[in-house]
Amino acid sequence: MKKVKLTKQLIFSIVFTIGILLSIRHLYFWYSDSNQINDEIEKINSITKITEDKTDNTNQIVNPPLNEDSPYWKYIKVGLIDVDFEELRKINSETKGWIKVEGTNINYPFVQTKDNTFYLNHTFNKKENNAGWVFLDSRNNIEELDRNNIIYAHGRVNSVLFGTLKNIMKSNWYENSNNHIIKLSTQSHNSLWQVFSVYRIPTTSDYLVTDFRNDETFDNFLKFIKQRSIYDFNIELSSKDKIITLSTCYSSKEKVVMHAKLIKIEQK
Repeated sequence: MKKVKLTKQLIFSIVFTIGILLSIRHLYFWYSDSNQINDEIEKINSITKITEDKTDNTNQIVNPPLNEDSPYWKYIKVGLIDVDFEELRKINSETKGWIKVEGTNINYPFVQTKDNTFYLNHTFNKKENNAGWVFLDSRNNIEELDRNNIIYAHGRVNSVLFGTLKNIMKSNWYENSNNHIIKLSTQSHNSLWQVFSVYRIPTTSDYLVTDFRNDETFDNFLKFIKQRSIYDFNIELSSKDKIITLSTCYSSKEKVVMHAKLIKIEQK
């Protein structure tokens, strides 16, 4: 019996030690990936020229609501950002645009390739890295703008990439109206988007639709994703709208999602 007891203790010690070593290995690679991402972000910020238009030019407004009290009329006065993509495209020719989300750290170029898996484990400069990068759904055309334009990234715990998208679940984010704006810049246009829905949900793909049979189908989709929101943004939607969807992991079994509608666009 004593020998059996010693054998069990030895097995437990071996398993425990292996667990500790695997955890250390995981932490090492996580920090290594994070350091690489931080270095890339620094370089990107140092070579990218971003101009912020502080004027309230409203000549390019999109699908205005009839309701004069709608917050839409406040947000269309917000200035756009204009990004020079020349240096970024020298590093990665798949660069498609730049996204900035108010009230978060999201302020990055986004890329697009032929599938939705490559940038899950490759960085902006296409080096293998489990942190991945910010990328546009392979089905979308960001220059023409589809009805639902989808952008993904990992929700890193050190707040890079879409790590701070989780902020939208907090009342101090969604109750601050200054946060309800997304700014986008591409090679052909600069645009402004007004947030209308934020939520956390068990992992599903029902909001990741890009192709709609007709106006009625799209209108029903808009109602569907709007009613999920944990906050009422008081926004009118119609089948004439174009939207942007941001999606990331909240946990291993949940997603956090943001939807916004196009309200202003300026052609370059």
